Amino acid sequence: MTDLVPLEDSESLRTARLFLGHTVDLVIDRPYGSHHPRCGFRYPVNYGFVPLTRAPDGQELDGYFLGPSEPMVFARGRCVGIIHRLYDDDDKLVVVPTGSPVLDDAAIDAAVAFQETAGHYVIVRS
Repeated sequence: MTDLVPLEDSESLRTARLFLGHTVDLVIDRPYGSHHPRCGFRYPVNYGFVPLTRAPDGQELDGYFLGPSEPMVFARGRCVGIIHRLYDDDDKLVVVPTGSPVLDDAAIDAAVAFQETAGHYVIVRS
């Protein structure tokens, strides 16, 4: 078994913090109800990326859009949190429609449980 070392102030977290509290545009490349191309799980939320950004994995910065339960191709909303992965430098934004009530951590945990492993991330709010 490999020892896992937490990434406390990762490059991904520094990048994601720039969006916290701001309006964010997401291109949805994995819409609600679609299946992951390699892992096969179903997306119970719209999932996409912030165009013209770069995360440490060389891809755009990813984000969960916790809004309508219908497939979307584009979403705009407010970044209310960051899924900071403790053992992987690939953090995700948590974006909600503008004007939506603020979700508590339990609601965010439930929404991302299909892809995130409990105990392997924390929700960053500030």
